Order: sequence, then C-alpha cells, then structure tokens
Amino acid sequence: MSRATVEPVSKGPPKTVDDMLLLPDDLRVELIEGEIVERAATVPRHGLSQLALGSALIRRFGRGPGGRWPGGWWILTEADVSYGTPNYFTHDLAGWRRERMSDVPDSRPIRLRPDWVCEIVSPSNAKNDLVTKPRILAAAGVPYYWVAYPSDHVLLVHQLVNERYELVLTAGTGETIRAEPFSEVELRVATLFGEPDDE
Repeated sequence: MSRATVEPVSKGPPKTVDDMLLLPDDLRVELIEGEIVERAATVPRHGLSQLALGSALIRRFGRGPGGRWPGGWWILTEADVSYGTPNYFTHDLAGWRRERMSDVPDSRPIRLRPDWVCEIVSPSNAKNDLVTKPRILAAAGVPYYWVAYPSDHVLLVHQLVNERYELVLTAGTGETIRAEPFSEVELRVATLFGEPDDE
C-alpha cells in the first residue's frame, strides 16, 4: 500500500522496547517517542543508495585496522538500535568503532549507541529523518549523523556540537569529499549513490 506519509500503527499508552520485541520480525516498524510507526517500503533508488554507500564505507573501513584502508569500524545496514524505552530505530546505515564494540551482536536490538548513523530520505519518512531522529540521536550522544537524498544525489553531514547537530558539509554529484568520521579517505559523492567505484 502506498502512503504519502508514514503513519502510526499503535494508539493508546506509550509503547516500550519490550512491546517492539513481541512483534513479528517481518513488520517494518520503529518505536518513535513511545509510538510504533510503520516504516516506508524501500524503493529501488533508496535501496541502491543504501547498498552503494554501505559498500563504499565497508570496503574502506569495515575491517580491522592495518593494510591499504583505515579499517576500524563495523558498518551495518538495517541496524536495530534501542535508545531506551521510547525509541527503537532501524537505521538505514549505522557504524560502531571496533574499539567500542568488539564484535557484532547476534541478537536485536543493539543497545550500544552508534558512533555514526546515516538515514536515506524518502518523502514518506522525511519528517522523522530530518526532525525527530536527529533530536533523539543528539540526546543519545551519537557523534555523527549523515542524511542522504537519493533523488538529488545530495549528502548532508552533521556533527554533534554542544548536544546539537551542526551541518558541517553539504555535497553533491561531481564532488569528492573527506567527511567525518571517515575523513581519512576521499569519497566520490557519485559513488555513494551508485556510480561505479573507481577504487
């Protein structure tokens, strides 16, 4: 079913992470400020951007340190992360420094806050990705929050400063960037949205 906006699927008293864990695994939902909300179905352009961005970062950072690339990260797609009772998100992409998370957990949700999150915006989830989630992630202390717009091939990079996100970089196709927390390596913005990776 196509919707213009993502609508709540729960009404009544605030829900908890325990309520989320009782739901079938195949439901596409998140817990946002105590309300269980349906996630939009992934459209092809969104999926391509998620795969391309994740692949570019995993290739360079998703390994132990040492060798040609910096390494030192776990980069996950569709990562279920709990931010306490009222908030449980399934991030398009999230990363943890290996010095903070020694291995990838076998169960969900992950309860250790990420070091980096990237959400890929579609019209139906824009409000959550641009307003609600950044506020919650900032309060949780997530140091970096990226927002990718696959329809325009635009990337926004936010850094946590004094408990608020500041926009530190806006980039589009045709640009090559060094973006925190992955600034050790240059990244072609076009590659992050599905163009061939030259490296």
